[in-house]
Amino acid sequence: MSGPMATATGTRPGARDTGSGRRRPSTTLGLLWHSTVGKKAVMAVSGLIMLLYLVAHMLGNLKIFFGAADFDGYAHWLRTIGDPLLHHGWFLWLVRVLLVAAVAAHAVTAYQLSRRDRAARPAKYVHKRARTSYATRTMRWGGIILGLFVVWHLLDLTTLTVNEHAEPGHPYANVVATFSTWYGDVVYIVAMLALGLHIRHGFWSAAQTLGAGRARRDRTLKAAANALALVLTLGFISVPVGVMTGLVG
Repeated sequence: MSGPMATATGTRPGARDTGSGRRRPSTTLGLLWHSTVGKKAVMAVSGLIMLLYLVAHMLGNLKIFFGAADFDGYAHWLRTIGDPLLHHGWFLWLVRVLLVAAVAAHAVTAYQLSRRDRAARPAKYVHKRARTSYATRTMRWGGIILGLFVVWHLLDLTTLTVNEHAEPGHPYANVVATFSTWYGDVVYIVAMLALGLHIRHGFWSAAQTLGAGRARRDRTLKAAANALALVLTLGFISVPVGVMTGLVG
């Protein structure tokens, strides 16, 4: 015995010996997290949280077509949600924390599931280049592109670090400033195209994971995924296009 917590098998209470030297968690949450089905569920739910945010974000972005007063007023209103219960700006920080948690859970489970998928392949494929499907490559590289874009987007329109002509407290003017540069337009449009492809596959995949998928529903779900991806992509891209064509500015 090495201590009061030791057992006859050398494992600690609350863990099960799998026979391979690894401990299997005995709690429901632990078993769920370590299972492939559980990881897929976490990935699906976190993806849906981000999707709901994207829909709300796109609708808010479209207010820019109503002029500076409307858009700046909307940006100010976001910071006052929850008054007087919440202090100024607290609602936005709560949303940001939730999004960071969702992004982290999504990225971690995606990485872990990818490693499990590779480990489950037959030995003869270990030294060969993996044959990944178009959807898999799109999700993988799309996720990387979107991760890099989030960093750029925060530096551009939140901290205003890379937005040379930005002024704090003037969101409408800051958006116009960033989309008045060729690189601002390219970065944003490429990222939104990657987002559309990511949503197109991710929405359908999440529906399957959460049990909404059925053979007779597949066509409807795929149509919904295509429509949602198209609407969000066009909605987001319409803002830089509006600045470039003079509709906004």
